[in-house]
Amino acid sequence: MNQKLKTLFPNSISVQIKREDLIHPFVSGNKFRKLKYNLLQAKAENQKTLLTFGGAFSNHIAAVAFAGKERGFKTIGIIRGEELAQKVNENPTLLFAQKCGMQLEFISREEYRLKSELSFIENLKHKFGNFYLIPEGGTNALAIKGCEEIITHEDADFDYICCSIGTGGTISGLINSALPHQKVLGFPALKGDFLKEEIRNFAQNENWELISDYHFGGYGKINAELVLFINHFYAENQIPLDPIYTGKMVFGVIDLIQKNYFPAESKILMIHTGGIQGIQGMNIKLKNKQLPTIDIYV
Repeated sequence: MNQKLKTLFPNSISVQIKREDLIHPFVSGNKFRKLKYNLLQAKAENQKTLLTFGGAFSNHIAAVAFAGKERGFKTIGIIRGEELAQKVNENPTLLFAQKCGMQLEFISREEYRLKSELSFIENLKHKFGNFYLIPEGGTNALAIKGCEEIITHEDADFDYICCSIGTGGTISGLINSALPHQKVLGFPALKGDFLKEEIRNFAQNENWELISDYHFGGYGKINAELVLFINHFYAENQIPLDPIYTGKMVFGVIDLIQKNYFPAESKILMIHTGGIQGIQGMNIKLKNKQLPTIDIYV
């Protein structure tokens, strides 16, 4: 569903947001898209267990836990940070995953950096037995296939497709499915230029650009300006935004409009990639830092 924003923009620019966050109550947005074909493949391989990776408030961990429960898989989450083992009851994301039946395995940040190493994966198989591996963030070739389905024929009139970027999977799917006249703009949620190569692994077209000015200091970083923007946007449009991904992207798009980045009469479609479950955990961090909280109740 595409929803038009109530804000009036200059130069006859129109902006809509695709509400991918409404696909599923617990496996929303790009997580639904990324898991769709991976779950089918796991079934085809007759796998019984899904294993994946994530951090303290990972949307991906929450989505895999629920999807696994819903589809009859055992799930294992390899969690970054040994200290979190003692804090599960204080962490709404990990508590949710655990209640969905996910087995949580907490490892050090040093070990976590080895998550793509073959020897590390073999050690996990030795410990847990056979499993279907889903990468951190869910990005692989099957995930790209799912994300290619975000754009439909109803979106043909848009000139720009905008999305946030974590691991690069969602934008890769958008790049592959965008029409020749459309440009895909990606807004990284983290610092670093390495994402270009990750995207080129899955997308061959050149109809895209990364806008790297709106990460607010890096992954998981947030300040009072972004919180107030998210609260104002919700009050005006009744659309909740998560502070890690989509909130930063929407902030960036609106800021670029005000800076005349887009030609007059441009039609812009922003992709809401979900992640609303993380708001509760982020508010805990904001309160601890004595910053304003996100006033969205979903």
